[in-house]
Amino acid sequence: MGLECVPVTVEVDINKGQTNFNIVGLADTSIKEAKDRIHSALKNSGFSYPFNFRILVNLAPADINKEGAAYDLPMAAGIIAISNDWMIDLDDALIVGELALDGGVRHVTGILPLALFAREHGLRRLFVPEADALEASLVEGVEVYPVKNLITLISHLTGGVLIEPFKKSATWNAAAAPVYEMDLAFIKGQEFAKRALEIAASGAHNIIMSGPPGSGKTLLARTLPSILPRLDAEEALEVTKIYSVAGLLHEGVITTRPFRSPHHTASGAALVGGGRIPRPGEISLAHRGVLFLDEFPEFPRFVIESLRQPLEDGIITVARAQGTVVFPARFILVASQNPCPCGYATDPDQACACSPLQLVRYQKKISGPLLDRIDLHIEVPRVKFDKLSSDELAESSEKVRERVEAARAIQTERFAGKPIYANSEMRQAEIREFCKLDEPSVDLLRAAVTQMHLSARAYNRILKLGRTIADLGKSADIKIEHLAEALQFRAKAN
Repeated sequence: MGLECVPVTVEVDINKGQTNFNIVGLADTSIKEAKDRIHSALKNSGFSYPFNFRILVNLAPADINKEGAAYDLPMAAGIIAISNDWMIDLDDALIVGELALDGGVRHVTGILPLALFAREHGLRRLFVPEADALEASLVEGVEVYPVKNLITLISHLTGGVLIEPFKKSATWNAAAAPVYEMDLAFIKGQEFAKRALEIAASGAHNIIMSGPPGSGKTLLARTLPSILPRLDAEEALEVTKIYSVAGLLHEGVITTRPFRSPHHTASGAALVGGGRIPRPGEISLAHRGVLFLDEFPEFPRFVIESLRQPLEDGIITVARAQGTVVFPARFILVASQNPCPCGYATDPDQACACSPLQLVRYQKKISGPLLDRIDLHIEVPRVKFDKLSSDELAESSEKVRERVEAARAIQTERFAGKPIYANSEMRQAEIREFCKLDEPSVDLLRAAVTQMHLSARAYNRILKLGRTIADLGKSADIKIEHLAEALQFRAKAN
């Protein structure tokens, strides 16, 4: 349920009578269809199917909706055990797996959360599909048994040929540097935008870029992951858990920060998560990484307005009839847009073809409260030919990332013992403690709030932004030049 696990006990009862196989306990269609899979798997594995018997399988607790094929393997094991009157000790075991018709065991989603659940509840043995053993081995303190097929499982449980516990554990290697396709060194010009990206990466701040078509907004956004600090072990486990539940985990632990770029036709459920039993959406898949929304105003209004809660709280709450789940959603939002429908309203070299009414309608597609939650607002102008044709390389992502990681190290020390990773996550108490200003800075900020008509939220975000700029400058205090730079990134919103 969400990212957490609820224990389900598979109870099997067999009585003489007309051949019948019934599954109860709010099972969905994929579980109901397990009857035919189990029948074929038993037959093709050499086990006898109990004809002239009534088979009843109960998935307890009966008041929770259940879905997926992970219940195939425990149901089949229970039927075989009771049919042959075998006593099997399963008190400290958890069994999951989908059955193929030949008795093979296939991959199921959510193995990492299941392994964490097993460890927390004292379930020492974990029987999982062979393809999922590596993922399960990420959790220490649990014996992982890779199950190739139904025959090997039954042989192990009945004391025959034992399954060797999975030994290879994918360990987190903090020294392994991720490989990035994009690098800031190959982006011509755009020094102001690069500086904004460095600040955004250092404090995990949200950023919106506006400029004419072809000015490099998308390229800049796709380069952002290359300057973000490497995932630490705890963050990597968080991200891996989300991808495991979503069925998008293909190998071991995720070592690079996610970059998600949904199309502007994406639905609200695709972005925030949902479904009958809710699954993570794009904003949760971007947790601890980057969510890039290209052509920001082209997204449906109700879809982008759904970003308000996660941008503020770092979580998304999905409510459905059978319950409410909470997914993490602590990401860096990078949005890009054209200044008008034709894209040339701010271009000094090409005339805009939009009417004033079209311009107003276009700008109103993004609400003020949503823009208020974005820390950096920048213009990305067209790059001049001289810079485009230059062979000189700009500063590399590696050098920028070193400064970003140094700034993050300061924040890690500052927020030790608190559930805060970066400056953007500071709450009121932390802002009061770590964002104190001297008298000249207070005067500057007072004038800016008055003249720019800034909200209380924008005021706090400017302080957080100033704190990040000070960290990049290795300054213990927020000085007036740090605050002045932070304020210039809010000018576009007003």
